Amino acid sequence: MKAGTFQKGKKGDRSANMAGMMANADAERSLEAPRKEELIAVAAYFRAEQRGFAPGNEMLDWFQAEAEFKSGSSAAD
Repeated sequence: MKAGTFQKGKKGDRSANMAGMMANADAERSLEAPRKEELIAVAAYFRAEQRGFAPGNEMLDWFQAEAEFKSGSSAAD
């Protein structure tokens, strides 16, 4: 086979393979989302604890914990 060429397979084979890859990617994303949310919730809890659980800043705790998670840093850094 020449470089830069590909072997044609049956259309059904390619479709089944692509569907399998998409299903695996979807499964990985669905497993990551609950874990991500759990980590953010724990970080938000610790933020609330640090401020003595004073009411009124729960959303700010969550948003800051979420931003921290997205940036890859932590309050301990």
